[in-house]
Amino acid sequence: MIEILENLDLLSRPNLDLASVEVNGIALGAPAATVPRQRIVGGLSSTIARYHGGTNGESEYYDADGRSLTLDEVIDDVIRSDGFLYGTDEINYKVSAGAVVGFAISGPHLSHFTHLTSYEEFLTVFGQPDRIHENEVYGDLLSYETYYWGARKHVTWDAWEDRVSFINLGDFEGNSGP
Repeated sequence: MIEILENLDLLSRPNLDLASVEVNGIALGAPAATVPRQRIVGGLSSTIARYHGGTNGESEYYDADGRSLTLDEVIDDVIRSDGFLYGTDEINYKVSAGAVVGFAISGPHLSHFTHLTSYEEFLTVFGQPDRIHENEVYGDLLSYETYYWGARKHVTWDAWEDRVSFINLGDFEGNSGP
């Protein structure tokens, strides 16, 4: 297995073989329980009916009856079923049927691509995507959402800051084609 975080250039491949890579030591298909709990700072599961959180405080989770849920209870539910595990290092894990089926990478890892200063440079390095969605609000272009079906990859090019701001790999909507 090739560790993506030690070989970030792999993320630019339009036909990356996801069966041959891992992120933070976790491969697609691995049991979600193998994600080390000390790396998890939050989660999303079907048991959560209400959530309160922010950058300056602890997250609070509540079920449909208003009962407070601990982070451990949320994590336990995700690793038994479906949801997301949010990592301390801005690596998130998508879980389905108790297995890791996707990764979302943001934050400092993507500073590897700061040498790209325009969307045209981005396309030169990452290649022509299979699908492009221009994300606009009130007529302002915010980002280019690019999809590479051969790699089951979605890359966001932030048009305001001229940078790669988000990459997800695996079983996310749009990553495998229309």
